[in-house]
Amino acid sequence: MTDFAKMRDQMERGKGFIAALDQSGGSTPKALALYGVDASDYGSEDEMFAEIQKMRERIILSPDFTSDKVIGAILFEKTLNEQIDGQTVPEFLWKKRGVVPFLKIDKGLEDEAQGVQLLKPIPGLSETLAAAKAMGIYGTKERSVVHEANAEGIEAIVANQFDVAHEVIAAGMVPIIEPEVNIHSKSKAEAEALLAQALMAHTDALGDGQDIMLKLTLPEEPGIYDDLADHPRVQRVVALSGGYSTQDASERLAQNHKMIASFSRALTEGLQRDMSEDGFRSALGDNIRQIYDASVA
Repeated sequence: MTDFAKMRDQMERGKGFIAALDQSGGSTPKALALYGVDASDYGSEDEMFAEIQKMRERIILSPDFTSDKVIGAILFEKTLNEQIDGQTVPEFLWKKRGVVPFLKIDKGLEDEAQGVQLLKPIPGLSETLAAAKAMGIYGTKERSVVHEANAEGIEAIVANQFDVAHEVIAAGMVPIIEPEVNIHSKSKAEAEALLAQALMAHTDALGDGQDIMLKLTLPEEPGIYDDLADHPRVQRVVALSGGYSTQDASERLAQNHKMIASFSRALTEGLQRDMSEDGFRSALGDNIRQIYDASVA
């Protein structure tokens, strides 16, 4: 039986960061290309996902990928039933690596309106959540995007996120609410100020036991999300790299002392399929150490 209380303690107090290993249908081709796997190397979607699973397994089996530095990992739905050394990936992560597993549940984005892109409807969410909880998944992650400092749009995106979050909480899990602010937005700082206000208003409305986490773009104003990090209903505020390089993301993160990393592209930067095992593990270990140091700064 999964020890969810131990997972909760690790997410609230553990030193380290959350690895984002949740590349989906839309992001997998780019992630594979950066890894040195060309589209001509696979002939179907199943073969594409098999390639990204090999990459994930290689990362998870690396000696630096343990709870000493990586306290959680976000997975794509197709990853749940994949196996590593005879165990499902979530089971292996927790039992062999001490890493808390999360599940990406969003199904893409609506078209942009009022400067934001809301979550698309998530069919069969209650069934997905029940199955994930039974597999030992601690929480979920759901991403939408803010493009402009539009107050009505930002209120809409936060309300949309909290609607889904309440379903996740009702299923006995902890949602990672992720309203990403586009790092190329010309009104990024203004959008982040509006977002911080809207998130606080909705978080204040949560009751006892309705705990959440937040995954937010590294802000222009360091510390703007500190009050949210201190809120009794917020287990953790984590940062997405959002297109910044590993170095830039780590430098920005180090300025935000109450955020920890939840990086995807920055975690895998420089990794190549044709690397020797020693070379791969060395490069990944360097990334992990850099991201860890910035997370605990």
